[in-house]
Amino acid sequence: MSEPSSTDHSQNAAEQASDPTRILYCHCNYAQIISPETKNTDLENLCASNRAFDAVADLCEMAARKDPALTRLSESGPVKIAACYPRAVKWLFSGAKAPLELGSTEVLNMRDASAEDVITRLMADDLQSNLPEDNQPPKASEESKEDTP
Repeated sequence: MSEPSSTDHSQNAAEQASDPTRILYCHCNYAQIISPETKNTDLENLCASNRAFDAVADLCEMAARKDPALTRLSESGPVKIAACYPRAVKWLFSGAKAPLELGSTEVLNMRDASAEDVITRLMADDLQSNLPEDNQPPKASEESKEDTP
């Protein structure tokens, strides 16, 4: 008889079914604006949590490519995103034609928050939506224009 696997996939599936809030972790590979210690600690804690999550190399790069995975994520219900500033994440998704829902998105800012604070919020049962108001990018005709003589 073999030893049980350290990852029980049936348990993970049951946990995922009972918690509809998805988790997205961005490693910010290209911009390198988040300390490696914070990123690695959060990623290690996510892996150890036995919670389902999606990890991406870089949201900025995905948004620039208008990756369809962003649309799937934005349309899949409540989501917690570990990345950078909420306003930046909001506009990355919006620019990729995958706007996030204001009331069902929580962005954890790994630039400013400690790794412990980020993982605590990711693992919390509640979702504290924190996207800035107005989920639509400004239109050129709506931007303020200086009066010209």
